[in-house]
Amino acid sequence: MINECYSKLFDLTGKTAIVTGGVGILGRCFSAGLAEFGANIAIVDINEKAVSAFAGELSAKYGINALGVCCDISSPEEVNQAIKLIVKEMGHIHILHNNAQGNDASVAFEDCSLEQWRMTSSVNEEGYFLMAQAVGKQMILQNIGGSIIQTSSIYGVMGPDHRIYKDSSKKDDSKGSRAVYSFTKSGVIGLTKYLATYWADKNIRVNTITPGGVEDNQDDIFKKQYSNRIPLGRMALKEEMVGALIYLASDASSYVTGQNIIVDGGLEAW
Repeated sequence: MINECYSKLFDLTGKTAIVTGGVGILGRCFSAGLAEFGANIAIVDINEKAVSAFAGELSAKYGINALGVCCDISSPEEVNQAIKLIVKEMGHIHILHNNAQGNDASVAFEDCSLEQWRMTSSVNEEGYFLMAQAVGKQMILQNIGGSIIQTSSIYGVMGPDHRIYKDSSKKDDSKGSRAVYSFTKSGVIGLTKYLATYWADKNIRVNTITPGGVEDNQDDIFKKQYSNRIPLGRMALKEEMVGALIYLASDASSYVTGQNIIVDGGLEAW
């Protein structure tokens, strides 16, 4: 007789998850999704007022323990202080979602200075490294394994189709069209694969979520031109990214590591 209860595989009750960039467009959905499945949440972001308020909202709505942590993840000192605080207040760390997003300099590649380049790379590369390193150390000390999930982008997998920005207000203000964004998001996938094999003997799983274009008040021209490139015929809703995160954070993916789950409506397949 089959007596498995597969729904319990997705239960995160009693686990603690860290979400960086936790008050961003996707970060809020990711944090709420983890909380709804029972996880206690440490919301990490540079906006102290916003993280504190959002932590209160999650705690009241889902009845979980939520902690707002103001932290610049590109700072080694601030990262170490943040992890110490989270451990002190919440105990073990079971899940890290490296999701913060660096500011993107809206300049052409030919004119981009190193300082402008580092506006993005300091978070998308160095910040992800610092958070993964600090949390990985803590997970090893705990000796109970863990799950690290990192957010990449479709433009870390394939080059942007610059034609979709033509005649759109996004033309001169698109993260997807900047070389530094593609460069760093590709590096996120490489770091994931490295750490997945490096920490496999510690039962620390490391995976990537790669979102396609998410609808966020873009103009109609951009949405139409982007959607024409998508087999499913539309941009993503931000809520449609959460399922992949819950899967990777939970025991439902206990035999999954080193993978890049692409949630793009079929763009990469086309």
